Amino acid sequence: MPHRRSVLPALVVTFGLLATALVGVAMARTFTLKVAGNATVKNQSGATTHATIVVNSKGRAVYFLTGDSSKHPECNTDGCLAAWPPVTAKSLKSLSAQHGIKGKLGIWHHDGFGQVTLGGHPLYTFAGDRTRDHATGEGIPFSSTEIWHVRTPSGKVVSFSAPASGSSGGGW
Repeated sequence: MPHRRSVLPALVVTFGLLATALVGVAMARTFTLKVAGNATVKNQSGATTHATIVVNSKGRAVYFLTGDSSKHPECNTDGCLAAWPPVTAKSLKSLSAQHGIKGKLGIWHHDGFGQVTLGGHPLYTFAGDRTRDHATGEGIPFSSTEIWHVRTPSGKVVSFSAPASGSSGGGW
């Protein structure tokens, strides 16, 4: 009997370590959109606010382009994709979104990769963002009618206390 008692704790520890390792492997294969509260958001007129935004698993702000969809892609040149790298995932099964993020997740397969979509809009990060939970690409014009916006959990555009003045910029 004394031998049985010493084996039981060792088995419990072994199974616990195995379960932890399996969860770690499963999580490494998933992509989760997360909510970053009180993130710093800057617009093109230089105004700064703090808002709740959507970030990727590395804490980088996630953006969408008005007028852009998987049926009507606007950001489709090498220059645009260099400035606005697509948020990618291998499969729909690996996608998840933290509670509170509205919109259906999807994958748009094109050009040899799968781009994450939320509410039908392809998602991007901004090459100019250098810090976690910090968005500097809000309000950058793509064309005279299309604008880049940081994604909020509700899907609404971030509001600033000071109105944004017209900014010049160009498409990509």
